Amino acid sequence: MDELSQNDFIIIDEFVGEELYALLRNSLIEVLPEFKQAGVGSLDRNVINEGIRSDHTWWLDRTRDLQLNPLWALIDELMFVFNRYCFLGLSGSEFHFANYPPGGHYARHLDQFQNRNNRIISVIIYLNENWKKGDGGELEIERSDGSTFIVEPLARRCVMFKSAVVPHSVLVSHKNRFSLTGWLLHRPAKLGQLFG
Repeated sequence: MDELSQNDFIIIDEFVGEELYALLRNSLIEVLPEFKQAGVGSLDRNVINEGIRSDHTWWLDRTRDLQLNPLWALIDELMFVFNRYCFLGLSGSEFHFANYPPGGHYARHLDQFQNRNNRIISVIIYLNENWKKGDGGELEIERSDGSTFIVEPLARRCVMFKSAVVPHSVLVSHKNRFSLTGWLLHRPAKLGQLFG
């Protein structure tokens, strides 16, 4: 918590155990044919713009994806810890699987929509088997001083950062690059998930 507070981001290797990692990998592979081209913007403002973003996603749903209950328990625990020690008032989450195919990238951006500021903490868990240098798909984080930091998308590695504060991009991938990506939300009552 201290590191996240001071640096605005944190990297945790082996964040998920091997059993949960296998469950996430298998679930991703199972729904991979159903992935859709990701857009930019939320709801009726969502547009496909491959110059900005060229990944494919599959949105998860707690009520449908019951096989992922161990993941939902982990996310609930994470929200509890953030609320207890950082007083963030987190009350929900939204997650998707992501695939950056060869040539896939995402230009520098913040994880926050215009006129919507409920994404508080971004969470990425990498699901890449045997990733090695040259495979691409690294996360490039821009620090507050303007310098950048490169995060290799290693299996079971988790990156968390402040959604509205940390500009970041996904560098060009040279092979399929997989992750579970999502946000811990401050969600007012009666506001459902707003996928984007």
